[in-house]
Amino acid sequence: MSYAIIKVPENGGKVSIKDGKLQVPNNPILPFIEGDGTGRDIWRASVRVFDAAVEKAYGGKRKVHWMEVYAGEKAYDMVNEWLPEETVEAFREFLVGIKGPLTTPIGGGIRSLNVALRKYLDLYVCLRPVQYIDGVPSPVKRPEDVDMVIFRENTEDIYAGAEFELGTQESEDFRAMLKEQFPNQYAKLRFPDTSGISIKPVSKEGTERLVRAAIQWALDNNRKGVSLVHKGNIMKFTEGAFRGWGYDLATREFRNDIVTERETWILGNKEANPDLTVEENARMIDPGFGMMAPDTQQEILDEVEAALGLWETHGDGQWKDKLRIKDTIADIVFQQTITRAKEFDVLATMNLNGDYLSDALAAQIGGMGIAPGANINYETGAAIFEATHGTAPKYADQDKVNPGSVILSGEMMFRYMGWHEAADLILNGMREAVKAETVTYDFHRLMDNATLLKCSEFGDAIIQYMEE
Repeated sequence: MSYAIIKVPENGGKVSIKDGKLQVPNNPILPFIEGDGTGRDIWRASVRVFDAAVEKAYGGKRKVHWMEVYAGEKAYDMVNEWLPEETVEAFREFLVGIKGPLTTPIGGGIRSLNVALRKYLDLYVCLRPVQYIDGVPSPVKRPEDVDMVIFRENTEDIYAGAEFELGTQESEDFRAMLKEQFPNQYAKLRFPDTSGISIKPVSKEGTERLVRAAIQWALDNNRKGVSLVHKGNIMKFTEGAFRGWGYDLATREFRNDIVTERETWILGNKEANPDLTVEENARMIDPGFGMMAPDTQQEILDEVEAALGLWETHGDGQWKDKLRIKDTIADIVFQQTITRAKEFDVLATMNLNGDYLSDALAAQIGGMGIAPGANINYETGAAIFEATHGTAPKYADQDKVNPGSVILSGEMMFRYMGWHEAADLILNGMREAVKAETVTYDFHRLMDNATLLKCSEFGDAIIQYMEE
């Protein structure tokens, strides 16, 4: 494609995908969006870290050719558009890129540039790793226990935007239809005449591709378990369906590699007592078995028999080496990721739950300033790595803020590209810079004897400590 305002580097090559595998040349062209507000300071520090890591790791044999693409205030000033079409096309053509924080336009039109990019490129996974870096100030007692990765569904749930504003004709028509066609559902509205209404779509397809990506990533990275986060005890046909479809996908496509939590109970019971009957086992995994209706009891008995049918591949303790699949109620996960952080590994969530949970977990490991993120479509290979924080305009152009979110997002990007050596150097540089207590103001104000660095100086420190 030819571009009007984007300048494509002459010497670089394109990242592509073949047979589901990313194909990365030694001279990839990577699109980047500088970002609004503090994004300018952050990008200048970050790109120097990225280039230094690649040079140190590969001694000139590999080099990134950066290609600036435009969105946000910079794009609006240039072409009077917040998100030019050619920016979307550039990410679609060159597949892998990175961006700083973007402002949300005031008024009508695009509600969020970040959401728009995810929608146009169908970036259905929001990938948010949350791991503590030793020495970072934290509000919890044992932040070192936090090592989790969130797979947040990016395209459905309430973010799909099917909403009806109170007072509009659309809202009146929808409520009239609901009242006439679905009176039982309408009756659930406590104050129907003064309510805004939002539709919450959760699809089987959307759930399955999210859960599939989470499980495959967990297997590829030797993780111990995947937790399906939901509020299915209340929203049975959306969040409850997410849970059910997730389990179905796991047992259908990854049967030999996974074990569900309830299956571990059943197999463990049998291993502890080989003479245990199916009904005795059922009563052990469900203490209320005796009070259940006969058809429910039969479902539990069938579940026990199905689990015991896995004996050849999962019995005699083999299940202990499998990826464990479990589910957790959303409100409980917020409590237990604080009190029992070691029990959680990879979490697969719907859009809204993942939004809350990602930021809450980031607070435990030092805040949004060092929280990386990515938006990925594992089928097309398209991926945009990004800062997870806002633009902080009051600090813009002061060379002050922490560039860690973009820098660690770049670490994720290189790892996604298979450039693990460069990724390791970035991560090591960040860890050693913090360990040396050479930090930006957000950490400095919470530490006793730290050295205060500017945004650019923190980038220098990371480069200095890369190989130490």
